[in-house]
Amino acid sequence: MEVLTVQEYIARGDKPEFLFWVGCAGNFDARAQKIVRAFATIMNQLGISFAVLGNEESCTGDPARRAGNEFLFQMQALQNIQTLKAYEVTKILTTCPHCFNTLKNEYPDFGGEFEVYHHTEILSKWISDGKLILEPREVKEKTTYHDSCYIGRVNGMYQVPREILDALALELIEMEQSGSRGLCCGAGGAQMFKEDESGDKRISTERAEQVLATGARAVAANCPFCITMLQDGLKAKDKQDEVMVYDLAELIIRQNHW
Repeated sequence: MEVLTVQEYIARGDKPEFLFWVGCAGNFDARAQKIVRAFATIMNQLGISFAVLGNEESCTGDPARRAGNEFLFQMQALQNIQTLKAYEVTKILTTCPHCFNTLKNEYPDFGGEFEVYHHTEILSKWISDGKLILEPREVKEKTTYHDSCYIGRVNGMYQVPREILDALALELIEMEQSGSRGLCCGAGGAQMFKEDESGDKRISTERAEQVLATGARAVAANCPFCITMLQDGLKAKDKQDEVMVYDLAELIIRQNHW
């Protein structure tokens, strides 16, 4: 799979249409790397022109801001904006809702005006435009969907991921708490990097119980942090081999056998 950096594109006298922002999880977490590869594979299959920053990509600063370190956030934001403008980036794609929200809604306050897409909405657009054609499914699989906070409640994107599941011809079974009432996975607000506060039950375990209550054999999500927490919750219930956790891009790869 060929993935070029922006520098390599420029060196050959070309310019990519999209900058693929990989994010911290996609760079360093083994599970999230599979999501990044899945989305990159789809783009390569469709002939989408994209590039990455490579070693020049830094954290967006989202965890720093959520944890209360505004100085660090602004320092990271200004550095990233400078890098993106240096390469004349205008369109950004990312598989991380946290990166998406920060780049789209918070960077403009510091002069970073970019056209930012989460991979969920761009995949839905490619499907509706007929650019991404899904192979027919013989048997509908019972699947539930977890709304990530930064795609759902923060950015109001509830129907788009469900449209993808519908296009995949999956039998969607909603959890007790879904849509605008969806339960956080437990990793938001920089919680990913610290232990839970004391309580009767971990949020990831409670969410896993809601997944299991649907009887679905798979749970779909679109956030690397949510996927980690869902897997941890299912493992705590000893159901990790019975219910699979997939990103939407992985479900497309799986159906089209790419």
